[in-house]
Amino acid sequence: MRSSDLRPGPAEAVGIASPEPPTPADIPAPVTPPTPDPQSLLFRTDHLHDDLKGRSVRGGAATLGGQAANFVLKLGSTAVLARLLTPADYGLIAMVTAVTGFVEMFKDAGLSMATVQRAEINHRQVSTLFWFNLGLSFLLMLVVMALAPGVAWFYGEPQLLWITVALGTMFPLGGLTIQHGALLRRQMRFGAIASIDLASNAVGIAAGITAAAFGARYWALVTMMAASGLTGVILTCLACPWLPGLPVRGSGVRPMLAFGGNLTGFNFINYWARNADNMLIGWYWGAGPLGLYSRAYSLLTAPLSQLNAPVAAVAIPAMSRLQRQGHAFARYYLNAISILVTVTSPLIAMSYVGADEIVLVVLGRSWLEAATLFRLLALSAIVTPMFNSFGWLFTASGRTDRMLKWGFGACPLILLSFAAGLPFGARGVAIAYSMTIGALFFPGLWFATRGTPLTPGRVIRVMWPQVFASVTSAAGVAMLTCEKHIADDLANQPFLSLLAKAAAIMVGYIIVLHVLRKGQVLYDLVGVLRHVA
Repeated sequence: MRSSDLRPGPAEAVGIASPEPPTPADIPAPVTPPTPDPQSLLFRTDHLHDDLKGRSVRGGAATLGGQAANFVLKLGSTAVLARLLTPADYGLIAMVTAVTGFVEMFKDAGLSMATVQRAEINHRQVSTLFWFNLGLSFLLMLVVMALAPGVAWFYGEPQLLWITVALGTMFPLGGLTIQHGALLRRQMRFGAIASIDLASNAVGIAAGITAAAFGARYWALVTMMAASGLTGVILTCLACPWLPGLPVRGSGVRPMLAFGGNLTGFNFINYWARNADNMLIGWYWGAGPLGLYSRAYSLLTAPLSQLNAPVAAVAIPAMSRLQRQGHAFARYYLNAISILVTVTSPLIAMSYVGADEIVLVVLGRSWLEAATLFRLLALSAIVTPMFNSFGWLFTASGRTDRMLKWGFGACPLILLSFAAGLPFGARGVAIAYSMTIGALFFPGLWFATRGTPLTPGRVIRVMWPQVFASVTSAAGVAMLTCEKHIADDLANQPFLSLLAKAAAIMVGYIIVLHVLRKGQVLYDLVGVLRHVA
């Protein structure tokens, strides 16, 4: 041992005793962090930022897959129920749902979206909104029940009295889970939402078919809706095990009620703008022209809705999480509309060029007059996906007051366009509507982006390559098939003609877009597939 090891320490050198080693009793116990309340985790969203893009892509894929499965399920159930029920059975339910569908617009009161959009929210606020929604649902139930005798009298069908009462009792059932569903969307649990949707529809369809097989007639359709609604309530509560507390005065829900009120007001105005064309054509020209117009409009919007709805369902919650991060908010919106316009633009081009074939294949030769209306309405569809995305900006940034102002400004112009085109028939209405929608696009874009990190120029730069590529490919295919001998050959085989035109448009679209975006298309596709996987 070295001598230096024997030298006294500083304490010994001055005659101070070395301190005794601490005993276990002297060592403070480690502080255990409090266990977070499991229910409080339902309101937090900070963990979503780690993989927001991946969640968005996977959520969009789950929502789109769920919609596709529901479409197949409903198509199969329609085929089965059409053989067990009569058109009159469906007609009775349609008479009632025309009333309940309008009233149902007020059940949510925009408060589910308020819960999704809010940057920070707590148990007391959501509990207060829960009881507001439930109370409003009971009130609407009483309204529908009070309208039941009037509905039966108006249509001259006594059976409608109890059908209306039965459908009215389902309002509180839906009101029970408005906030539960909002919390699932807030947490971006789109896979669970899609599964609940699919399972509740499957149970409802099974119950409806069983009831129809036992001769329940129109009550089979009521049974189907009731079973689907009840299953949805049970599964939603299992997926979101949140228990509401009592409503609390002063919980800070007043801004959320204002948010929901503005959103409901816009939906009310928009309802009339979307349905006034059918009402006016039916009133002025009768059932025949209305049937052609409504079928053409539905045939055009059905596939676009199947694409718009999943993107919107994912984009609004994701953008709401980014509302305080201006650059990320803008980047997410631009990426989302880029994907949406990339997919919808060639579909609209196909709809315009292949209008005759689509109508012949889907509706049959007796509906061929609807092809012209289909083609005219397709002109408005070029900007329709973008119009829908304006609502994302208003909602995700909490500016539904501006959304309502836009509704007050734009919807009267749309109504005037219907009135202006009405004397010229359904074609006049379709032309006037497409022209008005096109004219409103740039003012709408400016109004929606004002006060956000976005500018109209940034948005147009993202979407113009897709629009240009689709218009160019559509024009090329239209010129190629306008030769009389080619047109005659294609007219005799509408299905093959539709496939040929669709393939040609897609090839042309991809080539032009690939050139304009300098090879970025394939790179983006690989990135999306990687996130889905």
